[in-house]
Amino acid sequence: MPDGRVADAETRHWVDTILPEPMRPYARLARFERPIGWWLLLLPGWWSIALAQVAKGGGIPDIRAITLFLIGAIVMRGAGCTFNDIVDRNFDGKVERTRSRPIPSGQVSIVKAVVFLIVLCLIGLAVLLQFNQMAIWLGVASLVLVIIYPFMKRFTYWPQVFLGLAFNWSVIVGWEAVYGEISPAAIALYLGGILWTLGYDTIYAHQDKEDDILIGVKSTALKFGDATRKWLIWFYAGALVLIALGGYLAGAGVLFLLGVAGAAIHASWQLSRLDINDAENCLALFRANRDFGLIIFAGAVLDGLV
Repeated sequence: MPDGRVADAETRHWVDTILPEPMRPYARLARFERPIGWWLLLLPGWWSIALAQVAKGGGIPDIRAITLFLIGAIVMRGAGCTFNDIVDRNFDGKVERTRSRPIPSGQVSIVKAVVFLIVLCLIGLAVLLQFNQMAIWLGVASLVLVIIYPFMKRFTYWPQVFLGLAFNWSVIVGWEAVYGEISPAAIALYLGGILWTLGYDTIYAHQDKEDDILIGVKSTALKFGDATRKWLIWFYAGALVLIALGGYLAGAGVLFLLGVAGAAIHASWQLSRLDINDAENCLALFRANRDFGLIIFAGAVLDGLV
């Protein structure tokens, strides 16, 4: 876009209206004006923190951990997007929706992007160092998944699996940070989060399917085609069952299950409205998954309080 805005950014966002102009390309590189990404990274960690508190006997979730995860999600999502854009710079320039991003549009050079990436990683490390030693090492281990993910669309129609592995790793870190060890409840929650990611990112990928075919990259959107809705039913259903199982293993009760039921209603609403050939529809439903995640989190918090 002529003013430097990115095609799928939220309209009238503070990045594009209030932030000093020299800083805007870097904020766009970190996707600050597209907050849905850090919400989707953050929420599985919040589920984990809340349910780990339930497993410890209940009470208010660890506010310090909640706050640190919020900061960490915003920063590390920005770092992941910056790394992704560095790796994908040649592809992004050929796709209508992504050619306006800071690197392919020339707003940020590769050298400056690398420096910005290092700064974000250092801030993320400062956040991670506030947790126990095992949580720190688990957080560092997630970088392997972050590095692998951008390359997967070149080799497999299932890059969303690798995104799910990376985006839901916060479940493992959050559980360790609050509970002190990894339990079966955390594993069930992690697997449920991966299936959730497969669902919402398949919806997201349908925006780019024509361009992806032209440039030769792969996605579950291309893999499933017109059968996408059937696959999404299984992904969301499996996610909800595993998330409910995680809550059961953590000792959660009826209020958490009501939260899962509310999320199931939300997922059904998404699937009823989905039009895989309408890019705006796909983007709107992708963003709606923030509410899906918040419903589950609210159920976990209320269950812990009771």
